[in-house]
Amino acid sequence: MGEAAGEEESSAAPAEVSRQAELDEQRCLAEALQAINSLVSASLSATLFPLKWQLIRDRLNRLHAGLADITVSAGDENRCDALANLLRDVAAAAREAMELVPRSQGRHYGGGKLRLRSDLDVLGAALDAHVARLDEVYASGALTRARALVVPRPGAGASRDDVRFYVRDLFARLRVGGGEMRREAAAALSEALRDDERCARVVASDVADGVGALVALLECPDARVQEEALEAVSAIARSDAHRGDLVVGGVIAPVVRVLDAGGAGSEAARESAARVLCRLTENSDNAWAVAAHGGVTALLGLCAAGHGASGGGELVCAACRVLRSLAGVDEIRKYMVADAGAVPVLVTLSQRATHDAARIQAMELLAAIGSGDTSARDAVVQEGAVECLVRALDPSSSSSSSSSKVREVALRAIDALCLSPPNSTGRLLAAGFLDRVLSLLRNGDNTLLQHCALKAAHRLCQVSEDVKKAMGDAGFMPELVGVLGASSKPPEAREMAGESLCALVTVPRNRKRFVQEDRDVARVLQLLGPDEEKEKPAPARRFLLSTVAHLTDSSSGRRKIMSSEHESREACGGRCPRRQTDREEAWREQAEEHFPWHLEPVMFCCIVTLGGKTSSQARSTAVVVSLANTYSTIVPCIFCYCEGIKE
Repeated sequence: MGEAAGEEESSAAPAEVSRQAELDEQRCLAEALQAINSLVSASLSATLFPLKWQLIRDRLNRLHAGLADITVSAGDENRCDALANLLRDVAAAAREAMELVPRSQGRHYGGGKLRLRSDLDVLGAALDAHVARLDEVYASGALTRARALVVPRPGAGASRDDVRFYVRDLFARLRVGGGEMRREAAAALSEALRDDERCARVVASDVADGVGALVALLECPDARVQEEALEAVSAIARSDAHRGDLVVGGVIAPVVRVLDAGGAGSEAARESAARVLCRLTENSDNAWAVAAHGGVTALLGLCAAGHGASGGGELVCAACRVLRSLAGVDEIRKYMVADAGAVPVLVTLSQRATHDAARIQAMELLAAIGSGDTSARDAVVQEGAVECLVRALDPSSSSSSSSSKVREVALRAIDALCLSPPNSTGRLLAAGFLDRVLSLLRNGDNTLLQHCALKAAHRLCQVSEDVKKAMGDAGFMPELVGVLGASSKPPEAREMAGESLCALVTVPRNRKRFVQEDRDVARVLQLLGPDEEKEKPAPARRFLLSTVAHLTDSSSGRRKIMSSEHESREACGGRCPRRQTDREEAWREQAEEHFPWHLEPVMFCCIVTLGGKTSSQARSTAVVVSLANTYSTIVPCIFCYCEGIKE
């Protein structure tokens, strides 16, 4: 119990000392105010040098107003000493000045009028010094004005003069106010700039060195003031008209220093700084200024720290967006790849970031860097970006809807790095890209993702014969036929599927594999039938016709086409557009004994396209001639068929 009592006494001692210091401070303040009041009252009776006494009274009233309006901030020992010394000096000066009042009444001249005037000048200078010291104490944040006037924020319909007066008042508080006053003024200024575009014009045009004052606040040790100043700068940067004023005012260097501060700066301040750079570097504007102040290194540092458990949020996304703007300049992009080590940082971020948004930004930045030139693309590929992007296509990595966006961006990045133009396809296939694309084609839940996979397959079909063989072995052809037969797919998707299928069957091994599938051959022949609502064949049918032409290059393909019975005679009736009923029976009867009716769609498409473009004529002629060489009975009925579908 003795120890507990001792602890209570030791804790009570500082509190007692603080209360005593506060009492002494209040006593000194009362003495100083009393001395000032007495001197002001006595000076009214002075008859000599009345103008000088009026100036002295003005200074005394200013001191009295400042001291009487004090709100003391707690817990600042330096403030106690500075204020106590000021109060003692003010009281002493007022008491000494009381001796000059009788001499100014004309009764006691002492050393004469010249000496009196000199003494009054010394008193005025001393009071000016005390006023300046009081302003310094207020500016340090140790004191605040308890009854300071606050200019209300003008409404939406206020005039520009009202807005100008309000903004200027805020800047005055930012320049000379104490800590709390500056925080409140900075918050009010950033809010006004966000809500009213006129405030940005006032800051740039009507406030003396307004941009410079904001730039200076970016390095303020007060974290809250710094954050609000960054928000204010970000609001001004939204305006194209005043973005240049910020750059001329030197805003880039302190903003980069905020990003490069590491643990010294707050997370909110760095996010605001990154947003400022995003707006300043839109369309690669001011990219050189950012790079010259070390912005590339600072931004990559944020990306390197953004793949942890708590990283990868808005800060990393904003940093990637700035880097993407900087990468639009060739020299800066080369520096990022060769000297700054951007590629391994971005590969790691795209693989390990806990936020999908950060992974997406990293992938898009990799694609932007790699699509610039061959050397940059090779550097990106050598750092393992291809394998990382292929792993991102794995649907088992996440089942969230946002992961679909990750896979979509990964496909676009692969297309930019490896397929446009075709490059590094060996590493792409070795990483299992074909299996991933085939899986996405089979999964029709996400239409956009399936379309991206179809586009990737279409690109791969144009690379080389080895890639086509690998795609045929992987099972792409049945999936492409399925896309062709899906009426819900857009015409562009079906056209890409038709062109891809046509490219795959040009390889003999794929053609042999395709012919072995009765259902796929029958489906292709069925798709060649005339559309019910369209007079012209769909674009995809041009490639289907070429596919059939390639199939007829082999005897097995021709036999498969002739033996296919995908459509009955009754199902064929009424499919050909603009066919007259009375003439239909006539040419059907003439060709019935010779013509295989399951080939009617093929023949219809061939005969219709014979009057079309040159390429279509060549395909149609190739199919007809190939089939006619195999089955001579078709030849006499072709003319009947033409007569039947012709107007």
